[in-house]
Amino acid sequence: MADLEPRALLAMAEAAVDEVEDLFTVNLGADPLVTKARGDFATEIDLAIERRLRELLLHFTGFPVHGEEYGAGGDHDAAPETVWVVDPIDGTTNYAAGFPMCAILVSLLHQGEPIVALASMPLLGRRVTATLGGGTRVNGREVHMDPKSGRPVSIAFGSVIARRDGTFPRDWRQLLLSAVGDRYPTIRISGSVGVDLAATAAGSFGGTVTFSPHVWDNAAGVLLIREAGGVVTDLRGESWHDGSVGVLAGTEEVHAGLLHIVRGIQPPTDFRA
Repeated sequence: MADLEPRALLAMAEAAVDEVEDLFTVNLGADPLVTKARGDFATEIDLAIERRLRELLLHFTGFPVHGEEYGAGGDHDAAPETVWVVDPIDGTTNYAAGFPMCAILVSLLHQGEPIVALASMPLLGRRVTATLGGGTRVNGREVHMDPKSGRPVSIAFGSVIARRDGTFPRDWRQLLLSAVGDRYPTIRISGSVGVDLAATAAGSFGGTVTFSPHVWDNAAGVLLIREAGGVVTDLRGESWHDGSVGVLAGTEEVHAGLLHIVRGIQPPTDFRA
């Protein structure tokens, strides 16, 4: 069993991701294989990458793995104190369409908080990594979110289309989009939570609003932004944890502005935490 030395554990995560990036790259445009819910599916490449990452991470570290496609996979019976969280292809719809805004996300959670994070975007030639207390790096170069960069503030925004049983109803998301756009007119919707969060940490966006309730979508990006000097909460402004729904993140100023907008809109009546 590996100890909790984040830099060593990140190196193991990078070694595992190195092994699956070619599989990710050469199969861009793979057809949907498994339908999970309306508008949501997995390809055979999602499944293959997760299986291989599960094998490698468990072998390298001894820590169990929780993945989007296979869940805990029988690695453990109870909620573990330390666990790898994997999204083999974040932005599967983009990937299946041949659109490069998609990523491999790996994070290590200890007592519900991320201590290692990796977002690999092979089709963009970008890898963003972080360790708790060790900063954030883009392709090995340390980065810091700069609130005074002089660039117009762009905001990454999550999906505005919600299933009927979604965590935030469609009308509320679209109302929030309009309100955010009034203050920050440069808004981008990439179709990948992981790409949005990693790009925010790298300084491409001043902030981001995501709605996903899934830890595999959010955990890596949360640590990437924290270690780059950003502020991260849930959409209520409360501290993010592994059970949080959605992420609100950005520079201190942008996060405060986004939170003010969210709090100025009547909360959705069928919000599900």
